[in-house]
Amino acid sequence: MKSFIISCALVFSGISAFGQGYQFTEIVRQPVTPVKNQASTGTCWCFATVSFLESELVRKGKGEYDLSEMYLVRQKYMNQLQDNYIRRGKGNIGQGSLSHTAMNAFRQVGIVPEEVYTGINYDSDRHSHGEMVRYLTAIADQAVELKKRSPQYDQLIDHLFDTYLGKLPEKFVYKGKEYTPQSFTTSLGINPDDYVELTSFTHHPYYTSFEVEVPDNWEHEMMYNLPLDELMQTMDYALQNGHTVCWDGDVSEKGFSHVNGVAINPEVNKVDDYGSDRARFEQMNVNQRLEEVYKFERPYPEITVTPEIRQAGFESFVTTDDHLMHVTGMVKDQNGTPYYITKNSWGTARNAFGGYLNMSESFVRAKTIFIMVHKDAIPKAIRAKLGI
Repeated sequence: MKSFIISCALVFSGISAFGQGYQFTEIVRQPVTPVKNQASTGTCWCFATVSFLESELVRKGKGEYDLSEMYLVRQKYMNQLQDNYIRRGKGNIGQGSLSHTAMNAFRQVGIVPEEVYTGINYDSDRHSHGEMVRYLTAIADQAVELKKRSPQYDQLIDHLFDTYLGKLPEKFVYKGKEYTPQSFTTSLGINPDDYVELTSFTHHPYYTSFEVEVPDNWEHEMMYNLPLDELMQTMDYALQNGHTVCWDGDVSEKGFSHVNGVAINPEVNKVDDYGSDRARFEQMNVNQRLEEVYKFERPYPEITVTPEIRQAGFESFVTTDDHLMHVTGMVKDQNGTPYYITKNSWGTARNAFGGYLNMSESFVRAKTIFIMVHKDAIPKAIRAKLGI
């Protein structure tokens, strides 16, 4: 258990340095495994979900595991190829996906340890899928044009993945015991049906499920729709009761600053009560203000996010489905505002906080597309409303 405890200590040892004016006090944190690096791939969906599952194993008393993301990614590409062909080339065969994609692949093929299947079978110490996906797209397009998938098509696909990701293991030894992928998966005791995705939008009725309309939902999965306050209540309840949260949302705006270790939803037109900063700030245009929000001497004012504001961001395509991360705890700033401790998958060197950041409550209310949690992480009253 030592390595995940070290990774937690890394972020909290420097926590007062987030931003310039942000000082944080811990509310709660849950055990996590070390930060990984998705590198030059669009596989945040798998890194976030696998990190979440690794924390689930710790929570369940199974110990610490380092599981293979690329084992699931390979199966996801296979599923996309099938979907794309049946849709006559109109499917999504890009690198992105969502949490349920990893869970669906887990149902199909299980999972293996990272040391058994690293997914790097080329001359690199980092993941890189650009070239592989270009070849994959060409093979997929040709099959649609020919209106058939021959035995040679199947061989080409298998060889492509074997070349870039490595051959799939049939048996392996892990910690002195022999497994197949299926027997190893069974030993973990993870039931994918125990996990649900929750969202909050006003264009569908609350307490029903619907297909969230984002391109990466190519599997057309249904998600439960909650009022925004209850979605936030569920996140807080989960984190305060031993669970973690797999988070999907928008990280495309200047309020999201991985390098500063903070994601906020700034009210850039609010300049009152900022003392010595106010005169300088009043001289700036909106873009300049956005560049400066982390340099203020204390936490910057943020937007009060209502369901209507959240919906407007989604329907104007400002709030988009960009990135998945793993929410592992909560802190509060010197004003008492809550933030969510977030484990990213961009490695440990891209900020001074070991690859972590803190997302503010306003940011999460505005920019969440969905979350995935264990059913037991949902308050009983909310579960009853959803019929779970």
